Amino acid sequence: MKKRLQVYADEMGVCYKTAWNWFKEGKIDAYKTPSGSIFVNEKECIPKKEEYIVIYARVSSTQNKNNLDSQADRLTQYAIAKGYQIKEVIKEIGSGINDNRTKLNKLLENEKPTKIIVEHKDRLTRLGFNYISTLLKRVDCEIEVVNEVDNDKEDIIQDFTSIITSFCARIYGQRRNKRKTEKLIRELNQD
Repeated sequence: MKKRLQVYADEMGVCYKTAWNWFKEGKIDAYKTPSGSIFVNEKECIPKKEEYIVIYARVSSTQNKNNLDSQADRLTQYAIAKGYQIKEVIKEIGSGINDNRTKLNKLLENEKPTKIIVEHKDRLTRLGFNYISTLLKRVDCEIEVVNEVDNDKEDIIQDFTSIITSFCARIYGQRRNKRKTEKLIRELNQD
């Protein structure tokens, strides 16, 4: 795909003269036709996203709130050591199995981030990490995992434990909801 220099200048938010100077200085990949028209090649037509780095820290319960703060601090120190400019630090309390975490969903809906830094894969999600990573690549965002688990067996055991915990919580939650519903029905019948 190619675009006229004027169209490229408009998309980049610069005047035609600036784009023309970039062409003359060889700063953009463009060519001039025999008729004198200047066209910009496709790779120049797709503006790069501005770097937007987000740190995401998560723990499972409020009992681990101190771990949440220290996790975020470690990630911040890591990012600074790598020379990253951090735009956001997101801290969330919730199960890694839960697919309805408010802050994570808001982060994934945001198109600004170019990099999301997490301490371990399971801090982002217990299941489906590669799906999320693949989808984020489509919007020019990558996930950087600071500590990769060397032992897949350890990772599988953690996932298995999380799944059992999640299903147990759902079962007990359903029982509690059933009792609430029965109580509500009894109260309505008494009125």
